[in-house]
Amino acid sequence: MDGKQLQQQYKHHISDYKDWQQQTHASEWMLFEKNIGTHLSIDETALSNDELYTVVTNKAAKGQKGALVAMIKSTQADKVIEVLLKINEKSRKQVQEVTLDMAASMNLIVRRCFPHADRVIDRFHVQQLATEAVQELRIKYRWQELDLENEQMAIAKKLQQPYTPQLLTNGDSPKQLLARSRYLLFKHRDTWTSSQKQRAQLIFERYPLLKRAYDLSQKLGSIYRYCTSKEQAFKKLALWYNDVEASAIESFRTVSRTIETHYLGILNFFNNRSTNASAESFNAKIKAFRASARGVRDINFFLFRLAGIYA
Repeated sequence: MDGKQLQQQYKHHISDYKDWQQQTHASEWMLFEKNIGTHLSIDETALSNDELYTVVTNKAAKGQKGALVAMIKSTQADKVIEVLLKINEKSRKQVQEVTLDMAASMNLIVRRCFPHADRVIDRFHVQQLATEAVQELRIKYRWQELDLENEQMAIAKKLQQPYTPQLLTNGDSPKQLLARSRYLLFKHRDTWTSSQKQRAQLIFERYPLLKRAYDLSQKLGSIYRYCTSKEQAFKKLALWYNDVEASAIESFRTVSRTIETHYLGILNFFNNRSTNASAESFNAKIKAFRASARGVRDINFFLFRLAGIYA
């Protein structure tokens, strides 16, 4: 049988698509009130052509049937709120906790729609800020080394002499050392390989400010790993702020100001150690389903199939 014909037969006759109650508005929003639970996640995902959808999922379903609570074609707070307020007020007030990122729109959505829920800022978004601050410093040093190498090459050419790059004890040039140290700066020092340990020693000796930035990033991660209460985490964060101020690294001062702005949501993590990993996992499943369908041509029918699996 012709594959396209089979697809059309399935869509219009075999499946329940023609009787689907949400068909008329599915491309703009879908709502499954029966799937709401006490612990939710909210995140955004790109469905097709970089069109962003806000997705609300129920953690209790663990990414299986009953996970999808709402899917709205927008990240604007007012549009998402308008749809979520269609959920019965009693059901919305039963929500105890919602995990989210640091976007102001997400914060506003949760505050308006789930007024009794604790808003928990995802720990990985916070730690990502710190690692990005480390990488920013690494890239800054790499550009400096590239400029220096270009200047030395120009001088050697002017003097009609061969240019010999500086090589370190591990065989890397300074610019190669900085380029190849990208991944080790994401990892904890206990997980470094022998070559990464050697590279870390060289890079920290040459760029002590980079070592200070790496230590600050790891210290923030250790607060999440080892603190067992909000009070303990609050004290550790206060000490971390002092270290940031003493370091005089501007990118980390930006990180500390961001954390200070969102500290209530960040500290709420230590209530139940909840993360937004379930939302990220659900986004990955949507992308995998999209890939298996070889893209999204008919958005409404794609969403119908997605709802059949996860709603």
